[in-house]
Amino acid sequence: MAAVKSKKRGGAPKSIIRKDDIVEVRTGKDKGKRGRVLRVFAQEGRIIIEKINMVKRHTRPDQKQKGGIVEKEAKLAISNVMLVCPKTSQPSRAGWKFLEDGRKVRFLKKSGEMLDEA
Repeated sequence: MAAVKSKKRGGAPKSIIRKDDIVEVRTGKDKGKRGRVLRVFAQEGRIIIEKINMVKRHTRPDQKQKGGIVEKEAKLAISNVMLVCPKTSQPSRAGWKFLEDGRKVRFLKKSGEMLDEA
């Protein structure tokens, strides 16, 4: 008798942090540094930030590029960063809020500023 695999429901979890947000690292070797989010891996709960968490990779040459030691950004846990307020330039926690017209927007809890307002 074959075992029945269960199907996962739903898509990727929604992340408060999105591409092109400015964030500040709160823990680790790059604590206090700020950078722009290049990529979000919501399923893994990780992000890649520009010029933060740099690691060295030893690569083999191929037809496209030379071999050698390449420095690039590594993934960082979303829980280790905070969004930076564009007006006050202070790190703040973020949350979701529903507007009167029914839209769901991100807002900063410290300043109350909306991030997704168009």
